[in-house]
Amino acid sequence: MSRFSHFLAVDWSGAKGARQKGIALAVALAEGGPPVLVAPPHPAGWSREEVLALLCDLPGATLVGLDLGIALPFADAGAFFPGWDASPGDARALWALIDLLCADDPHLEAGGFVGHPQAARYFRHGKGEEGDRFLLPGAATREGRFRVAEAAQRAQGVRPVSNFNLVGAAQVGKSSLTGMRMLHRLGQRVPVWPVDPLPESGHVVTEIYTAMAARGGGVTGAATKLRSREALNDALDALGSPPVPGSGAIDDHASDALLTAAWLRRVHADSDLWHPPSLTPAIARTEGWTFGAL
Repeated sequence: MSRFSHFLAVDWSGAKGARQKGIALAVALAEGGPPVLVAPPHPAGWSREEVLALLCDLPGATLVGLDLGIALPFADAGAFFPGWDASPGDARALWALIDLLCADDPHLEAGGFVGHPQAARYFRHGKGEEGDRFLLPGAATREGRFRVAEAAQRAQGVRPVSNFNLVGAAQVGKSSLTGMRMLHRLGQRVPVWPVDPLPESGHVVTEIYTAMAARGGGVTGAATKLRSREALNDALDALGSPPVPGSGAIDDHASDALLTAAWLRRVHADSDLWHPPSLTPAIARTEGWTFGAL
């Protein structure tokens, strides 16, 4: 019998505004069946606050996968923000600082943080617009800093983007920062692995990367977005999941959530994924980890 009854995948968005077309939620049941989308409360889409409310009232024992970075790089420099005396010492303190500096931002947005005179120095804000501390001294590339989990992801054939990068279609910096605000508001209601220890029962929140779920579904090549139900169902079949109904085009946010919910159901019992070799207690407390990275 599965440790969890529900597997919820959340494709997140860091865009401005009250409601986001880029947020999609899907759930797969341990008892089987195809994954299904969770309808937003409003036709215009989910708000981040509504996702937070849902996470505070989960059914059964739910494994939640959030497609965002739950922390920033720390291990490479011994600090999130080397040279800034307000740099927090662990992930939960980081979430609290971000939420504090964004107190005037509506909808869990993160403009107050990336615009803060000190914090802004660590981010890439636009083409040719980088803070003077975006790169560490002697950096080998211009891509920015990465967490240990992201190095593990790269070794598995996907290409994460630095959470300090706020530029481009592939950037996840804004979604990660808004997600960290949500995690701070979530508080201790649901453990966030591995920042918190894995409990023996009940709900758990994890970080996911939907490209890794696509790889698990047999999707190869640089492009991992699935934009047809036929392609999605091929990937679901590779994960041992029944197909979703219908044919033709599908929004890639929806397909990401559906595929990842089925992937979580398929792989969650693999003990190795909960014990990656590079995940030390210090990294767990500061940088966190991406479920599925080894």
